[in-house]
Amino acid sequence: MTVLPRRLLHTCLAILGVAVFSAPVLAQSTFGVAPITATGGFLAGQQAMQDLRTTEAARYLRRAADEDYDNPLIIESAMIALAAAGDIAHAATLAGHFIDLTEGSDVASLIAGTDAVKEGDYPAALVMLEDIGADSFVALTGSVLKAWAQTAEGDLEAAFATLDGVAQGGLGDFLVFHRALMADYAGQKDEAIRLAAEAYELNPGVPRIVEAYARMLGNDGQFDAAREAIDKYVEGGGSHPLVALVLADIEAGRAPGPFAATVPAGASEMFHGLGAALAGDRANQTAVIFLRLGQFLNPRSDTIPLLLGQIYDLAGNHEEANRIYDAVPAASPMKSAAVIRMADNYSAMDDLDEALRRLRNIVVAEPGNTDALAVLGDLERTNELWAEAAATYSKLIDAIPGDRQGDWRYYYVRGMAYERNKEWPKAEADFKRALELNPDQPQVLNYLGYSWVDQGMNLEPALEMIERAVAAAPNDGYIIDSLGWAFYRLGRYEDAVVELEKAVRLLPNDPEINDHLGDAYWKAGRKLEARFQWSIAIDVDDKGTVRERAIPKLTDPEGHVGDGSEEAEEADAPEAEVVPEIRADADTAAPSETPKAN
Repeated sequence: MTVLPRRLLHTCLAILGVAVFSAPVLAQSTFGVAPITATGGFLAGQQAMQDLRTTEAARYLRRAADEDYDNPLIIESAMIALAAAGDIAHAATLAGHFIDLTEGSDVASLIAGTDAVKEGDYPAALVMLEDIGADSFVALTGSVLKAWAQTAEGDLEAAFATLDGVAQGGLGDFLVFHRALMADYAGQKDEAIRLAAEAYELNPGVPRIVEAYARMLGNDGQFDAAREAIDKYVEGGGSHPLVALVLADIEAGRAPGPFAATVPAGASEMFHGLGAALAGDRANQTAVIFLRLGQFLNPRSDTIPLLLGQIYDLAGNHEEANRIYDAVPAASPMKSAAVIRMADNYSAMDDLDEALRRLRNIVVAEPGNTDALAVLGDLERTNELWAEAAATYSKLIDAIPGDRQGDWRYYYVRGMAYERNKEWPKAEADFKRALELNPDQPQVLNYLGYSWVDQGMNLEPALEMIERAVAAAPNDGYIIDSLGWAFYRLGRYEDAVVELEKAVRLLPNDPEINDHLGDAYWKAGRKLEARFQWSIAIDVDDKGTVRERAIPKLTDPEGHVGDGSEEAEEADAPEAEVVPEIRADADTAAPSETPKAN
């Protein structure tokens, strides 16, 4: 997924009214109370938009627009908020009014043009998009929408000429995909397959491209080639419900049907891909607007709701995200993924029981759903349900090949659950298996190495493992702490001090690391600093486990500072950054190049 250049991104945000208005932060208590004036509604709406509370923002700004209908600033803000909340029809009405009040803007033209495409009024869409600029991401998007309208009018040559101009903005790879979709819609199947093959070669791991390419091949009767394209994707670790559906058609010798059967569906895919790119660059407000426009064009999209909900998740608006996930139809192949996301959100909202209930229901109904098993296992593990987590991960490992490089994660997390459940032989076997699959993975090297050090076993190999982990992740405070503690256990106290001081600088509020540094200081003869470090460990320890160890050291250091072996039974296992599960629905045909500002 692309990271948009700063200048182009900032231009896009300014056009959309993001962070343009310096609205004062209103007291939280004022939210939910109807603003008395247009100004009050405007300010409240701006604050809500900054927090990505789009439904609230639309309500405030729509009321402000009703109060002051000829104020261009308020009308533009209301238009943007309504689009972000998914009320595209009303946003389009305000876009027309804004154009009447002013010379218009790229975003107003984009919204009005999208509404015309939805209505099938392609001549009107072309008129609205005719004068759209080329100096912002919004303008480039409008040009691609214009190309789709030209395709609808039967002028594929003009559409490709329009895309030629957009390609100079740095969207070349992305546009290859859309050229393929346009050619396919226009009935030029050979050209469509050629372009889709090019897009596939550029991005063979993007499920939207894989699906589209396989569909075109299958519709042309090239079932072996379609199966080969999907097999290559799967062998690379790819997995997606929509690709699986196409594969089922291919294996049955059925034509899977077009990827974008209508112009609105094709234009919707454009908004999907560009929205994903913007979300990846943390331009969340703009991304939401693009995704809402895409959903407006294609309400049956299976993928847009999950990406849209994910943006609200990241903004902490879990209730809005769950409303989006809950609206995914039961018959959608992405419904299970939506329910998984909802369960994640219930956990984030401290409703663990509901989260576990929903996930376990999916696992019962779909025993082979590896996404559900992965999230359930992670949820059980993070809530210290060690035995349950290990059992869930075992079901997951039984459902996957288990020999792909990416499968290291599953052995790693199951090993963590076994280790915390005091089943060390099983844990050690899983860590070793994870390293067989991914020999240089720093988190696994650290966890196994630290565990050996803490148990006083295999100290030299453990030290070598942790040094490799540090080399791979030199700014990870937990891994550096492991290296320092390994030196401590080997009696190399000066070396331990050097590494543990680095770890404390990276993670100054971690009680375990501060306690370790205090012990190293004491053994190195730096007794005043040791007492100071133990005091910090006590002060920052919320759980109390380190405090119990550190308090006696302040009163009787000689009797309580040993070689570290006495901590092996009581100390926490190393902190670990678990590589997030890559959701099958997360990838999209977003631009693969970095767009350039003109």
